Amino acid sequence: MPQQDKFVATTREERYDARQIEQKWFDRWQSDPSLYAAEANSAKPKFYVLEMLPYPSGALHMGHVRNYAIGDALARYMWMNGYNVLHPMGWDSFGLPAENAAIKNNTPPKEWTLANIASMKKQMKRLGFAYDWSREVTTCLPEYYRWNQWFFLKMYEQGLAYRKKSKVNWCPQCCTVLANEQVVNGNCWRHEDTPVEQRELEQWFLRITKYADELLRDLEKLEGWPEKVRTMQRNWIGRSEGALVDFDLGGTVGPAGSTITVFTTRIDTIYGATSLQLAPEHPIVKDMTGRDADLRSKVDQLIAEQRKAKEVGDIGAIEKHGVFTGRYAKNPFTGETVPVWVANYILTDYGTGAIMSVPAHDERDYEFARKYGLEIRLVILPQSSDPEETMAEPQLPFTTMDGFLVNSGEFSGINCADAIHKMAAFAEAKGFGKATVTFRLKDWGVSRQRYWGTPIPMVFCEKDGIVPVAEKDLPVILPDRVNVTLTGGSPLLSVPEFLNTTCPKCGGPARRETDTMDTFVDSSWYFYRYADARNEKAPFDSKTIAYWFGDEGIDQYIGGVEHAILHLIYSRFWTKFMRDMGLVKNDEPVKRLFTQGMVIKDGAKMSKNRGNVVSPDEMVARYGADAARLYSLFAAPPDRDLDWQDTGIEGIQRFLGRVYRFFVRNAQPEDPEWLQPVPSELSADARAIQRKLHLTIKRVGDDFKGRWHFNTCISAIMELLNEVYGAEESKDRIPVSLIAEVQRNIVLLLAPMAPYLAHELWEMIGEEGNLLKAAWPKYDAALAALDEIEIPVQVNGKLRSRIIVPAGSAEDLIRERALADEKVKTAIAGKQIVKVIVVPSKLVNIVVR
Repeated sequence: MPQQDKFVATTREERYDARQIEQKWFDRWQSDPSLYAAEANSAKPKFYVLEMLPYPSGALHMGHVRNYAIGDALARYMWMNGYNVLHPMGWDSFGLPAENAAIKNNTPPKEWTLANIASMKKQMKRLGFAYDWSREVTTCLPEYYRWNQWFFLKMYEQGLAYRKKSKVNWCPQCCTVLANEQVVNGNCWRHEDTPVEQRELEQWFLRITKYADELLRDLEKLEGWPEKVRTMQRNWIGRSEGALVDFDLGGTVGPAGSTITVFTTRIDTIYGATSLQLAPEHPIVKDMTGRDADLRSKVDQLIAEQRKAKEVGDIGAIEKHGVFTGRYAKNPFTGETVPVWVANYILTDYGTGAIMSVPAHDERDYEFARKYGLEIRLVILPQSSDPEETMAEPQLPFTTMDGFLVNSGEFSGINCADAIHKMAAFAEAKGFGKATVTFRLKDWGVSRQRYWGTPIPMVFCEKDGIVPVAEKDLPVILPDRVNVTLTGGSPLLSVPEFLNTTCPKCGGPARRETDTMDTFVDSSWYFYRYADARNEKAPFDSKTIAYWFGDEGIDQYIGGVEHAILHLIYSRFWTKFMRDMGLVKNDEPVKRLFTQGMVIKDGAKMSKNRGNVVSPDEMVARYGADAARLYSLFAAPPDRDLDWQDTGIEGIQRFLGRVYRFFVRNAQPEDPEWLQPVPSELSADARAIQRKLHLTIKRVGDDFKGRWHFNTCISAIMELLNEVYGAEESKDRIPVSLIAEVQRNIVLLLAPMAPYLAHELWEMIGEEGNLLKAAWPKYDAALAALDEIEIPVQVNGKLRSRIIVPAGSAEDLIRERALADEKVKTAIAGKQIVKVIVVPSKLVNIVVR
């Protein structure tokens, strides 16, 4: 650039051709397979960043792209900050959709799955995601699922894997069992309008309840997790301290016996129990209805009501119905008999499936008692701070613990908290009860009556019973070319060469287990395999895991909140089991968790089933990969839902074009001044640009380090670009060295979010080093400090205007400027000012009446 000019025209093509630029860099990147590989034996600090692996359903949509763009931006940012970054990708590739596709398209599940993987991997590469593909994991391949089988055997050895007959959740559309966590609002998690049925089957379970206390306690360690997710897990684990108490029926009704054991968290209210209520599917109810057709008909109606309420999703909101069984049971504390009812709001799988009903001190019991005319007996009075005060009877139901017992025999006068301990101890001493802890969390049922999953490595021998497959014979290979149907149980039953085997113990004939594992087994430990993906002797090397996971787990994990219960609780259990085996040292798999918002289109979550997906291929072809990535980061804060708008991505493409044209017009790396320091003496316009640059570096860096509001990062770069565009019209000279500094830093700031264009501009300004590892820009604190700040002004809490004041202004000046503002004067005209609240640098609120 001639020294008399501040900007100079060039002969370069000013049109931003995203397709040409991106193809150039795509080809270069594909020629270097080690480009994104983590370094071995590195002295740098490590950073493991991971997005949840996808199911290979056929093609990515923009909902996927948003998730991966967030993780990719962070990975690139950490590389630029000098970290040894592990950023892998793989495929959660077992599962029912492949079987459905096999039926629909007459394509074997493996063939369909691997073709989809190839297609989606091609999309990911074209989008420029910086994955270390040398660590790729595909869960449907034997080199991965053999270790699922190995872990299963280890759990079996330790009594954590076991088989039992159990009432299970059955999806009639999937024709398979579902874990409790896979039942959503009474329906299948895959088929949102298919009610789940109950069936009794022999199933394999993993004893996750052994870790229930630790899973709950260690949530407190997970300070880097969203509180919403931690709360969801606390509620799912559902720890309740209480007592078991036996009520005697006074004679056997059937095989279930003559004792009804209730679980209660309020044994202190037991003198107020005026009935028992059983779940409709309680074993004793089954005994009672076996000889009473009329009762059975009424109970069947309650079961139907309960299932319908589960479909809606809130069993607690059900209209409460019940039926008297005609039987009575004796309260062991009072010696009185109380009627036994069956109620539709009592669940078989909570507590014991039986409760003592205390209407005076429980809202649900009160509602039920009022409906059916049952006795309501007060046994707790409010506690007073004045011992001389006579307490009046409270409004019922009185449910708080802040009280003392009355009408409760020898326990009267004791406060509730003390009474709970004393009465549980009394019940245990007398042999009719004890203190206990229950959990909502149940053992994880992992059997699936489907083909496309990990074979369970067990056999059934007439002589030796259930026998584990020998470790040396792993993997048990899933056969190819199986006739997949949705009828008749597992398709593996029809494959004699798989089904028939020899017993590992006696050598005689045996039959293989034909159930396959729940696919959530695959995703419970896959992120450990990434760290040592080609190990043929073990699932991974413990020393390698110790480096990448440290004491706290994956540095940053990114995925949807819908996985809060299923995947995330199972992976926590798996980590604790591996720790107890001595394979890992960390207690938790993930140090920091980020749950991104959904991508919404036409008012609904973007999904293939809803037919509202936006194809990234189409977006890349029309606007470029950078525009698709950048829009997914810009359109909303990453933790909020993004409402997809085609006009939005068009705007981002125009922004990238403006960036490109600014560089084309002004990049002058051949100019002697280009690499010189920026002069200390600058014109007002030049100084304004310099200050804006350093403020932008600060804002973008702060957002990357903190809240990840990439939308404000991009906005800050847009504002900087507007500033330098304005300077092109200025009469003041802008030094070449300052233009160089601005352009170099714009490239660095864009690099994590728009890597194709950033690399092109990096080359345009004469840089030869690897942009991926280029140092993140630093700002000058003095230059980044604001001279003036904008403060919103409210009147009675409603925003009325904004004022500009010098940074660090005193409250008096801020108040004066706010009251002098024309919009504010209009808003308060004719009103009395009660007070003016000034929060320095933040807010002014004028209270008027």
